[in-house]
Amino acid sequence: MRQHGDTYISCRGLYKIYKVADLEVVALRGLELAVESGEIIAIVGASGSGKSTLLNILAGYDAPSAGRVTVGEYDLLQMSGKEVVEYRRRGVGFVWQETSRNLFPYLTALENVELPMLLAGAPDYERSEWAPRLLEMVGLSHRSGHRPAQLSGGEQQRVAIAVALANRPPLLLADEPTGELDNETGAEALELLNELNQELGTTIVIVTHDPAIATSVGRAIAIRDGKTSTETVREVSFNKQIGGDAQGTREYLIVDSGGSVQIPRDMLDQLDVSRRVRASVQGGKVTLESGD
Repeated sequence: MRQHGDTYISCRGLYKIYKVADLEVVALRGLELAVESGEIIAIVGASGSGKSTLLNILAGYDAPSAGRVTVGEYDLLQMSGKEVVEYRRRGVGFVWQETSRNLFPYLTALENVELPMLLAGAPDYERSEWAPRLLEMVGLSHRSGHRPAQLSGGEQQRVAIAVALANRPPLLLADEPTGELDNETGAEALELLNELNQELGTTIVIVTHDPAIATSVGRAIAIRDGKTSTETVREVSFNKQIGGDAQGTREYLIVDSGGSVQIPRDMLDQLDVSRRVRASVQGGKVTLESGD
């Protein structure tokens, strides 16, 4: 059994290049990322930074152009078409920002949760036991017979999370899960994710613009120009990774396997650096000076 502390997601030297007309757009530029089993992390970054591309690759909706990416026992760069289908069904659950993309409008909440299990070939007894239990876990047993149009936005998002977990995937990906919710409802959605993480041990990766998420998870990783740039770590207990009392928050620059570091623009401006720096090691510290 995989234990917390084992690396579950590993990305090394990940590149993604899109061809648009006669132009090539580089969305990921050697991105590297490691996520532990059972961890909740946030991926943050400006529009166009590459975070959505990364999420689509981890979900199996897109393939990298180069590099290596593994999720558990799956090598996402080497999967056959059949293996991709199996991975999407059983290896990963996905929650879209637009609730309309998560649920079929003509199915009840219970039927929406049962559908992925039906497609995966789960027997009737398993569906009849697990689907109601999932709705109970997300606090919507009393709404199981309602269609999406009869549910509030927060309730729809809760059903969407239940749908994503229907086939018990070890990984849950959430794209802006609070983007269409008010602050109070968004906070409830985050707390639900934390509770499900504790109960099921699911690894959760959240892509977000929401500073409330980025500052409340145990680890938030910023992507800039297609690479992981900084990592903010909050010292919180494993069983309370979202919210809770933090003992301290530290921000780190990320060093990739090739030794590259992205230095924030504000630091370079303070050094009056435009292109070159001189680096030296003094007293166990690396010192940078403008070389221009």
